[in-house]
Amino acid sequence: MKNRINLWVLVLFLLFAVSINCAQANEVRKNNSKGFNTSEFIFDHVSDSYEWHILTFNHHHVSIPLPIILYSKKTGLHVFLSNKFHHEHGVYRGFKIETEGKFKGKIVQLNEKGVLDETNPLPYNFSITKNAFSILFTSILLALIFIGIAQRYKKDPDAPPKGLQNVFEPFIIFIRDEIAIPSIGEKRHIHFMPFLLTLFFFIWFSNLLGLIPLFPGGANVTGNISVTMALALFVFFTINWHANKDYWKHIVSPPGIPVFLKLPIPIMPLVEFIGIFIKPFVLMVRLFANILAGHMVATVLLSLIFIFSSMIAWLGFAVAPISVFFLIFMSLLELLVALIQAYVFTLLTALYIGMATEEHH
Repeated sequence: MKNRINLWVLVLFLLFAVSINCAQANEVRKNNSKGFNTSEFIFDHVSDSYEWHILTFNHHHVSIPLPIILYSKKTGLHVFLSNKFHHEHGVYRGFKIETEGKFKGKIVQLNEKGVLDETNPLPYNFSITKNAFSILFTSILLALIFIGIAQRYKKDPDAPPKGLQNVFEPFIIFIRDEIAIPSIGEKRHIHFMPFLLTLFFFIWFSNLLGLIPLFPGGANVTGNISVTMALALFVFFTINWHANKDYWKHIVSPPGIPVFLKLPIPIMPLVEFIGIFIKPFVLMVRLFANILAGHMVATVLLSLIFIFSSMIAWLGFAVAPISVFFLIFMSLLELLVALIQAYVFTLLTALYIGMATEEHH
C-alpha cells in the first residue's frame, strides 16, 4: 500500500511539472507573433541566467532576482539585483544584458552615448547566476546532511543507522566497497574517499535538483560545460598531484613498446602524454552531453504540442496525450540517468586515480 502511495505521489509530481512547463511553453507561443519558437523555448530552459524564472502568467514574468556583482575599470565596483535591468530599457548604471551579437547573454558596459563601449565592453563579472546559486545551495545542503551523519557516527559508531544515516549509508558503503577499494586498493582508498563521495553526491544531487521545475530546482548545472569542466579539472589535479614515479615513468617510457615507437620520434610517449588530458576531457564531455541531451529531449517532447497546434488547433489536442506520456517516461528515465551519471563519473575518477597511484614491482 505504501509503495502504491509513493508511486502516485511521484506521478502527480511529474504531472505538476509537466503542467508548469506547458504553461511556460504556451506563454512563449503567445508572445511570439510568428508562432511557437522551439529553439527559444529549449535554450531558455537549459541556459544559465541572472534571475530565477518561476512562471509567466498573462505576459507577466514571476522571477527571483539574483545578485549582480560587477567591477568596471572605469566606474569601479557595482552590486545590485538583476531586476534593476527590467527598467529603463534594460539599462542600469551603464550596464545591460546584451540580447544580440557576439556578447549575447552577457552583461556589457555602455559609454556616455548609451552604446556599447568598444574599449571596455565586458566588466569583470562575479555575479551569482542561476547555476552558481544552485551550486551553492547544493553544497550547503550536502554539508548539512553529511555533517549531521558524521556527528551521529562519532557519537555512537556501533548504533544502527536511522533517519538520513539509514538512507545514505548504503551509497557510502557501495562507493567504498565497489568503486574505491577495487579501483584504488585496500591501503590507499581511504585517502580518496572524501573526494569520491563529494563528487558522487554533488553530481547526483545537482542532477536531481535539475529535474525539479520549482525553485530551488530547475537549474541545468551538470548540463553546463563550464561546471563539468571545473569538476574535470579537480579530477585532473588530484590525479597528477598524487601520481607516483611509476606512473610518470610509464608516461615517459611505456613498457613493452618497441624502441622504434619511442626513438627517435617519441610517438608512444606523446600519445601517453596526450592521454593525461584526454581522461578529464572525457569526464567533462560525458557528463555534460548526457544531462544536456536529457533536458533537451524532454523540452522537445513538450514542444510537439505547440508545434502541431500552431499548424492546426486540433492537432495539438491530439498530440498532447502522447507527448505528455513520453515526457513522463523521459522524466522517470532521467531519474535513473541522474544516478548512473554520478556513478560513472565517480567510477572513472577512481580508476584514473588507481592507475596513477598503482605501485609496480
